Amino acid sequence: MKPIILLLTCANKKEANKISDSLLEKRLVVCIKKTQVSSKYLWKRKIEKNKEILLIMESLEENFGEIEKEIKKLHSYETFVLLALPVIKSSYGAKDWLKDELVLQPP
Repeated sequence: MKPIILLLTCANKKEANKISDSLLEKRLVVCIKKTQVSSKYLWKRKIEKNKEILLIMESLEENFGEIEKEIKKLHSYETFVLLALPVIKSSYGAKDWLKDELVLQPP
């Protein structure tokens, strides 16, 4: 069980909420923070800029593939960027919270 932080930008609040709700309902992430950002990036050899919603999500490395699949179904971008960062340390109880909420326990 390896905790990760995931980063993803969305086109708007509606899309961010749709993705957030789906990932939480499917128990693929334990928490999602949303914030508006101003982004500048290269796209098809041009510099673009947009207002976007950044999702900062907490999950487990084992869930990355399913998270990516779910986002692909819901995201409007031709190419979205989902990044996973390893968690080196966390506060007391955080790892247990992840495990209790995301790891299926035997009946």
